[in-house]
Amino acid sequence: MIRFYNAKILTMEEPLTVRDGELWTDGDTISYIGETHAELPQFEREINADGNLLMPSFKNAHTHSAMTFLRSFAEDVPLQTWLFEKVFPYEDRLTAEDVYAFDRLAILEYLAAGTTAFFDMYFYPDSTVQAAIESGMRAVLCGSINGSAKDVERLNAQFQKFRHIHPRIGYRLGFHAEYTSDESLHRELARLAQAEKEPVFTHISETKAEHDGCIERHGASPAQYLESLGLWEYGGGGFHCVWFDQADRAVFQRRGLWFITCPCSNAKLASGIAPLKECLAEGLLLAVGTDGPASNNALDPFKEMYLGAVLQKLRNMDAAAIPAASVLRAATVGSARAMGLTDCDVLAQGKQADLIMIDLHAANMQPAHHIPESLVLSGDRSNVKLTMCAGKILYENGEYFIGVSPEEILKDTAQRIARLTQ
Repeated sequence: MIRFYNAKILTMEEPLTVRDGELWTDGDTISYIGETHAELPQFEREINADGNLLMPSFKNAHTHSAMTFLRSFAEDVPLQTWLFEKVFPYEDRLTAEDVYAFDRLAILEYLAAGTTAFFDMYFYPDSTVQAAIESGMRAVLCGSINGSAKDVERLNAQFQKFRHIHPRIGYRLGFHAEYTSDESLHRELARLAQAEKEPVFTHISETKAEHDGCIERHGASPAQYLESLGLWEYGGGGFHCVWFDQADRAVFQRRGLWFITCPCSNAKLASGIAPLKECLAEGLLLAVGTDGPASNNALDPFKEMYLGAVLQKLRNMDAAAIPAASVLRAATVGSARAMGLTDCDVLAQGKQADLIMIDLHAANMQPAHHIPESLVLSGDRSNVKLTMCAGKILYENGEYFIGVSPEEILKDTAQRIARLTQ
């Protein structure tokens, strides 16, 4: 058992309030949140939080983690050029061992920024599973197929293999995008999703060209076209959702789909600004992802929250366009639920012990007038003092506890990156 005491606690349960108290973990579970007891059990470790904040960890609801190898490799170009000329040709050179190595590099970044779970769409899923299990993190894999109906068989094989492979690993049906696959794939995947009663996720309406191209091909926007095929009978969601009008949002509202926004990537690639104000006003389900580290270029929830909040103010020319606390909720609770991680969405007795400690004494977090808002508008990754996943401390005060040293990971990845990008 581990005891955190003398803490401020933000459970992220509604209504959002910060209270003083302590939190205990027992194995992988939160066993107590409340005031100090007169009589305490025997603890393996007791941590004086010294007035710092305990809160749920961040969950990255959309990423391609192993794209760390292309960080800063292709800059100042639009999405289509970036993807087809600078990404796909080099991804063709990847091996399973490469993906494992680059996932481990991403995990260093995730943990230091307070992220304990990532919704990953990439190649060689066995490698991602191995990296996540060895490090102690959670990963939910998302199908990444493109092409035609025959590729759905491969997706189903992965789904059956990984869906119950480990308590910290999940799998969701998915495909890359409408524009990289044909209608036979979409229809066959809809049949699989309905047979398995499973949600489906995909990139959707990330750019205007992609959005308009679908209308030319199918006479409907991506959201409306995919709904017409029965793809979302059991839920799911879309990554990016930048070029969404009211009719598209109505599809997501009707089907209970997750609107997963990636503000930094959309801004860097000049794809646009997603309509988050309208999303929240219309009651859509909102989650936050980073996209891959080659289009972002960071795996940092603080950057996503900040841009997600302030770009809405600019887009709407309204300083009150979106509450900062709503963005914080999306990056923690919303992202967890989008990934199916309902047992580690908030801090509560019986929930999984996935939490972080935030340094409230840092200059950028003082004075602590409104802590949830400060996390979004003032906070950054340097404020993360500790990251715990499933009751195990994986990062604390700059040190990692993941079974391998950062130096070893960095040396390995540097050699691989040199080979791949020659």
